Amino acid sequence: MADQDSSIVAKLDRLVALCAQMQRDNQQLLERQTALLTERSQLVEQNELARQKIELMINRLRGLNADQ
Repeated sequence: MADQDSSIVAKLDRLVALCAQMQRDNQQLLERQTALLTERSQLVEQNELARQKIELMINRLRGLNADQ
C-alpha cells in the first residue's frame, strides 16, 4: 500500500511540475504574442507611410511629365 501511495504522490508531483511549466510557457507565449502584435502594428504604420511617400513621388513625377 505504501508503494502505491508513493507512486501516486510521485505522479501528482510530476503533474504539478508539468502544470507549473505549462503556466510559465503560456505566459512566455502571451508575452511573445503581445510583442509580435506591437511589432506588426508598427510595421503596418511604416508600410502606410512608405506607400503615401511613394504615391506622392509618383504624382510629382507625373506632374513633371505633364509639364514637358
